[in-house]
Amino acid sequence: MWASAGGGKLLPYSRTRATQLLAIVARSHIIPVAQALFVTFLWSSSWVLIKFGLEEIPALTFAGLRYGLAFLILAPFVLGARELRKSLTGLPAAGWLRLVALGLLFYTLTQGAQFVGLVYLPAVTVSLFLSFTPALVALMAIPFLGENPTPLQWGGMMIYLIGALVYLLPVEIPLAAAGLAAAVIGLMANAGSSILGRSVNREENLHPLVVTVVSMGVGALVLMAVGLASQGLPQLSWKSWGIIVWLAAINTACAFTLWNHTLRRLTAVESSLINNTMLIQIALLAWVFLDEPLSPKGITGIVVAAVGVLLVQLARPKSSEECRQE
Repeated sequence: MWASAGGGKLLPYSRTRATQLLAIVARSHIIPVAQALFVTFLWSSSWVLIKFGLEEIPALTFAGLRYGLAFLILAPFVLGARELRKSLTGLPAAGWLRLVALGLLFYTLTQGAQFVGLVYLPAVTVSLFLSFTPALVALMAIPFLGENPTPLQWGGMMIYLIGALVYLLPVEIPLAAAGLAAAVIGLMANAGSSILGRSVNREENLHPLVVTVVSMGVGALVLMAVGLASQGLPQLSWKSWGIIVWLAAINTACAFTLWNHTLRRLTAVESSLINNTMLIQIALLAWVFLDEPLSPKGITGIVVAAVGVLLVQLARPKSSEECRQE
């Protein structure tokens, strides 16, 4: 039952107690890591479910239904919380305009383009395009935020491009032109929404749930309007409605809530590492459930691209706020 000795020597009881404490900390950290991995699995499975749903549901209408229903699920949590509701009533007109613009960029354009891209391209190809978002954000931050990429970020971009070329080439342009155009639009809109989202979070000081619900409601409304006007709403089977409800309730509303819960326990580096596994998860799920080919060359390209994106994320310069928090 010794605890210490005069010379500062750690005796058996103290070593055992320290080991027990380390084990408790490790176990407590495993839970948020497992939760975050589960969320990325849900988000990765969305790509497979979307491909199944597109067999019957028009792309833009499908996206509008998913995010419209998710908005209806999440909105009561904002309206029912006094502090969140108060932050909305006190928001100036410029803040509302930013939220509307964010909704149009991230939901109407990004998600709409993703759904359209999945009509023409394999899930892994669209995922690979969108995974370049952190690198494009780093480039866009030069003129818009005055942030210059670090040498490691430049290296990460080059590694990503090498991996993408290994995976994509040769490309059958005549067959995939519409899908490639949608993927590029989705990439540009996603990067733009990331820049705007950082501006909104920095200047408006709103809870992430408020930003998500308002922007999702705006984007989903426009998606639904455009989808119904251009593509209509065909007679849907119970299977299609089940996919829509699952994507909205589980893969969007619940996954968003659980992910934000994990961010309280995980570092930015850990979250980036876990989120970056999606590229590989999507490739494996598409291979198993969609019969999308996964050759050694394709696997090599995906892994190299994932490493490049990870370097861009991990080498991101810290903001002054992040430095203050440390």
